[in-house]
Amino acid sequence: MTRKIATLLIILIVIIFVAGPAVSARAATELKLGVVTKPGSAQNIVADKFKDLLEKRSDGRYSVKIFHSKSIGNETEILQQVQMNTIQLAVVTGGPFDTFDPIVRVINYPFLFKNTAQVDMVLDGPIGQAILKDLENVGFKGLAFSENGFRNLTNNRRPVRTAADVKGLKIRVMASTLHKAIWQALGANPTPMPWPIYTELEQGVIDGQENPLWVMEVYKFYEIQKYMTMTRHVYSPHIDVASLIWWQSLDAGDQQLIQKAMLDAARYQRKDNRDKNAARLKLLKEKGMLVEEHPDIDSFRKKVANLKDHELFRDPKVHALLEKALAATR
Repeated sequence: MTRKIATLLIILIVIIFVAGPAVSARAATELKLGVVTKPGSAQNIVADKFKDLLEKRSDGRYSVKIFHSKSIGNETEILQQVQMNTIQLAVVTGGPFDTFDPIVRVINYPFLFKNTAQVDMVLDGPIGQAILKDLENVGFKGLAFSENGFRNLTNNRRPVRTAADVKGLKIRVMASTLHKAIWQALGANPTPMPWPIYTELEQGVIDGQENPLWVMEVYKFYEIQKYMTMTRHVYSPHIDVASLIWWQSLDAGDQQLIQKAMLDAARYQRKDNRDKNAARLKLLKEKGMLVEEHPDIDSFRKKVANLKDHELFRDPKVHALLEKALAATR
């Protein structure tokens, strides 16, 4: 009997050692996270950091698979998949959200923020939290704001110093009614177009585009765009979201774990992005871009001043929050 027990114990130990890793691997829940950009981009930095933090903090209970480079669609299509819980998470530019929830237009309002200190005060405060909460009405759990950055204009036709110089330029914009309205007010010909747009710029289908500095570097726009103007016309956040369907299936402990991992990843990425901007600007100049660092911003502001009363902001809830944001950043 003793020998039989010993034999059974040995067999049990072998099974545990052999099957243990496989059981552990099977126990991991895979989460799908979508971004439209390629590795090295701002969105991907958030996604990679989140993956690292969550997998470590959950002791391997969760694994994160990142779908990048438009492999599962453009940003609007990624958001639709989040709504349906086809994928659980996404890091998406603020602009495309305004077709899902008009409240997001508040933080994309032109010339709202003067600097990143104001950005953090507003987005990490009650206004930002109200926007994240409101996204639940359209199927998203808003987790955090990471950063695309202040957007600047590039084009291949002429230097732009004043708003008058924008007239007639064919500028690519995101799938955002607000961004289209901004460039119409400035006298450009805004052309909504999904990402990426290198070929369209290279072939002259569009004259220019507007994006933060990291985009010019990572996507090598210095090869095909001669002029850049530091308009900083819109601060462009990323909104890091989860599927509300999936989120509501989680227990409170896992919700807290995932929320904290995304918030920490977003704060990490914001700092990383800002720390690199001086070197990016230097690189773009070295690559031959002609940069107007001090355009006549007042001329731009005047052209878009009436957007506050545009139909895009007529919803009482949206208008009230915009007034709060304008007061906070005065």
